[in-house]
Amino acid sequence: MFKDSKVWVAKADNGDDLCLLPKMANRHGLIAGATGSGKTVTLKVLAESFSDMGVPVFLADVKGDLAGMIREGSGMEERIERFSLAGTGYEYKKYPVTFWDLFGEKGIQLRTTVSEMGPILLSRILGLNDLQSDILTIAFKIADDNGWFLFDTKDLKALLNELSENNKEYAAKYGKMSPVSISAILRSVVALETQGAETFFGEPALNLTDWFTTDTNGKGMINILDSESLINNGVLYSTFLLWMLSELFETLPEVGDMEKPKMVFFFDEAHLLFKDTSKALLDKIEQVVKLIRSKGVGVYFITQNPRDIPDGVLAQLGNKIQHALHAYTPADQKAVKAAADSFRENPEFKTYDAIMELGTGEAVVSFLDENGTPGVVRRAFILPPMSKIGGIDDSERDSAIKGSLLYSKYANAVDSDSAYEMLQRKGVMLAEEAAKAKAEAEAAKAKEREEAAKAKEEEREKQKTEAAKKRAAKSVASTVSGTVGREVGKAAGKGFGKFGKTLGGNIGASLGRGIIGTLFKL
Repeated sequence: MFKDSKVWVAKADNGDDLCLLPKMANRHGLIAGATGSGKTVTLKVLAESFSDMGVPVFLADVKGDLAGMIREGSGMEERIERFSLAGTGYEYKKYPVTFWDLFGEKGIQLRTTVSEMGPILLSRILGLNDLQSDILTIAFKIADDNGWFLFDTKDLKALLNELSENNKEYAAKYGKMSPVSISAILRSVVALETQGAETFFGEPALNLTDWFTTDTNGKGMINILDSESLINNGVLYSTFLLWMLSELFETLPEVGDMEKPKMVFFFDEAHLLFKDTSKALLDKIEQVVKLIRSKGVGVYFITQNPRDIPDGVLAQLGNKIQHALHAYTPADQKAVKAAADSFRENPEFKTYDAIMELGTGEAVVSFLDENGTPGVVRRAFILPPMSKIGGIDDSERDSAIKGSLLYSKYANAVDSDSAYEMLQRKGVMLAEEAAKAKAEAEAAKAKEREEAAKAKEEEREKQKTEAAKKRAAKSVASTVSGTVGREVGKAAGKGFGKFGKTLGGNIGASLGRGIIGTLFKL
C-alpha cells in the first residue's frame, strides 16, 4: 500500500508501520519462505504499491494466481479490522495489467530474436557444452561479419548448415569447427523448436520501452508473464527472464539515485536462475544485479530459501522479507541459521526462533533506511492486498489481452529478410554460377570438338584435292609420255618394217607410261 510517499508493506507486532522507502527500492530485495507461507501475497502488496507510485512492474505468474490483480479484491474484512486499516486509505481496487505469454496463448505474444538472446544465454537454453558454446559464439560472429540477421530458429539452422557444408571455407579465418559439434548444436535447436521456440523466437521482438507505461490515472502498468506452462522448462523460464533483465541493463541509460525506481522486476522461483549455471553466466548475473541499480531498476528475488541465491547476489539485496522456514533436517537448520544471520540482529528476539515460529502471512522484515543502512530486523504481519487474490476466467483474460493497445503491435508474426533468405539466395547464386561454369565448359568442349572436326574435314578435302590434282597430272603425263614413247618406239623399229614400227611404238608407249607412274608414286 502506498501511503505518505512510502511503500507500506507490513505492521510490526508492536503496531509500527514498516515501510520501504521508494528511493531505496532499486537497492533490490528478497522475498523468501516455505511453500504456503505467504510469499505471493507479499509480492502482490509490493507490486500494487509500486503501481500506485506510478512505477511499472514486471512479474512472472507461475501459479496463475496473480491475474486477479485486474479485479478488485474482497474478503479481507477481518484483516482490515485487525490492522485498523479503515481510514488509512486502504480500499479494494483493481490495477492496470498487461498479460504476456511466450507461447501467445494466455497473453500478448512475447518474442525476442536469436541475435538479441545472444550465444551465451542461448547456449544455456540449448544445454551446450563448452566446445559447442564456443562454436555457437563463432557462428554468431560469422553472421555479424556477413550481415546475416538471426531472427528465428530457421535462420540459426540455415547458418549452422552453411558452416557445416562449407567448413573449410571458414576454417582459415575463424578456426576449425567440427561438423560433429555443429550437428549436435543443430539437433539441440530442433529439440528446442518442439518446446515452442518457433513461436517465441522471431519478430516483432519486444520493445522494452513498451513496459515503461502508466494508465490514464498515473498507475504503473503491471506486466504479467504467464508462466504456468513455461515453468515446466526451468532453464528456458529462468534464461528468458535473465535475458529481459540483461536487456534492461544494456538499453537503459545511467540515471544514478532516483526518488523512485523507473521499474521493478520480480523474479519468482529464483533458484532456477542459478541452477546448473556456468561461472561465466553467474558472473554476468552478479554484474547485472550490481549495476542495474544505477539504471533505476529494482530487482526482487522470490524463492523458498535464501541459500538458493549465491552470496555475491545475496549481498546486493538490501530489502529483505523472510517468511517461515521449517527445519526438519540438519541441512534445513543450517539454512534457517543462514537466513537469520543475514539480518541485523534485534535484541528483543532471536531471529532464528522467529523464522521457525512464523505463521502464514507473518514475516521478519528489514528495509534500508534513508542512508542505505539495513534496519534492525522486525517481526511483522504483511498487509492484505487490495486486488483480487486468485486467477480469472478465460473470457476476462481474453478481453484484457485484446483490449491492450499493444495487442495489435505484437499479435502477428513478421518474417523479415534474414539469414535464412540470404543464405538461400547465396545457395541459388552459387548454383547458378556453377551451372553457368558447367555450361561454359561444355560449350568450350563442344567448340573444340567442332573445330577439330572442321580441321579434320578440311584436311580430308585438301587430301582429296591433292589426290585429284595428282591423278590429273599423272593422267596427262601418262598420255604425253605414252605418245612420246610410242613415237620414239616407232622410230626405233622403223628399220624392221611395219611390224617393227608397230611393236616399237607399243613398247615405247608402255615404257613411257611406266616411268611416269614410277615418278608419281615417289
